[in-house]
Amino acid sequence: MSNQAKKNTGYPYPMLNPPPFRWQAEPDLPEPKVHEWIRTLEPSAAHDTDWSRIDAAILGVPLSRSSISASAASETPEEFRRAWRSFTPYNLEEDIDLTPLSVVDLGDVRQHVTDISRCHQSIREAAATMQRHHPSTLPILIGGDHSITAMSIMGIKDTRPEKSIGLLQLDTHFDLRSLEEFGPANGTPVRNLIESGSLRGSDVWNIGLHGFFNARSLRDYADRAGVNWITMKEARRIGLETAVHSALTQLEKKVDTIYLTVDMDVLDLACAPGTPAGAPGGMRTEELFEAVRIAGTHPRVRGMDIVCLDPRRDINQITIKTGVHVLLSFLTGFMQRDKA
Repeated sequence: MSNQAKKNTGYPYPMLNPPPFRWQAEPDLPEPKVHEWIRTLEPSAAHDTDWSRIDAAILGVPLSRSSISASAASETPEEFRRAWRSFTPYNLEEDIDLTPLSVVDLGDVRQHVTDISRCHQSIREAAATMQRHHPSTLPILIGGDHSITAMSIMGIKDTRPEKSIGLLQLDTHFDLRSLEEFGPANGTPVRNLIESGSLRGSDVWNIGLHGFFNARSLRDYADRAGVNWITMKEARRIGLETAVHSALTQLEKKVDTIYLTVDMDVLDLACAPGTPAGAPGGMRTEELFEAVRIAGTHPRVRGMDIVCLDPRRDINQITIKTGVHVLLSFLTGFMQRDKA
């Protein structure tokens, strides 16, 4: 391989794009805001990073061309970064200070302007490379549409084919549409994972389905594939915390790694107007925050993503700020692992 080829395949840069937007932060602030706490990995220092000291790495995945419904979800990673300044790393309700965690922003996966298959391959390669370079660092992907979940899990599986992966999915939809009809789109990631052999249907737990937004044929497919699913009505009947704990307990008996995917349309449309497929009857914000916090406490949850948020549809940053809160709630749970 030539020196130029080695340079072009280097990790993280130039394999990834450095963050297109970053805040100028003063070092060693006693009470930083989130934008001053999350560290941007500078290109000049990237290759000298001691990854054993990094707890979590955030990676933007600006892809929305694979959305069945029109979406500007590709703009979400940058909007997340801009919204960080509205938050502190201190969780008042849990009395948890996140600043002892070392969290870096890796920037964004390189995406092609028109070729979705190349975009997906880049996501898969980035997920695999993250596992190879820093397997003990928790990957957090900010989408992008839901098709990125399949690529992320496939990338993890590429590096550890002998390890089994389970999926905890918080979603209004099954995301089991036909690959023949829709291809690897935002409505097909779970089916893509099952039919590619990346995970077993019985190792999928979907919590939050509700209303009139899933065809009977998708339910039938879920049942045939062994997918575990809990409607919003049932989750509230037994308690959402109980539902999440139950899913994690069942998954830990069967898989080596649990991946959490949060489709923001799991929220009630009134709570998340910036979702391309949002609907009434979903979770309340405080329910979602607690669900992801609980997931964060589980030691086998070793990856997560936040997807299907459209900043152009949003109103006064309601959904963007909710998404950042989801990220911080998950990290709160991660911080609480030793106490869980």
